Amino acid sequence: MEVQCDLEKLTHLNIVVGRKQVVRVLEKQDAVQVFVALDADPVMIQPVLHLCKEQDIPIVEVKTMRELGRACGISVGSATVAQF
Repeated sequence: MEVQCDLEKLTHLNIVVGRKQVVRVLEKQDAVQVFVALDADPVMIQPVLHLCKEQDIPIVEVKTMRELGRACGISVGSATVAQF
């Protein structure tokens, strides 16, 4: 499931950044939606996409890791982010 979200509001949400943290939130079934960078290594994001599909969690696609990182207020790129 794909959804649209205003990335500028991302810093005001309860989020975790990075694949390991996102997987933890998904395993606890606490995620509301997940953001995935389209330029991320598919091997890195596959576990996240699989868990989202299993749990019917909406996925927001972002063009680049850099754009997603900036939206989270960090100075590096991020492959995945989860809102919980």
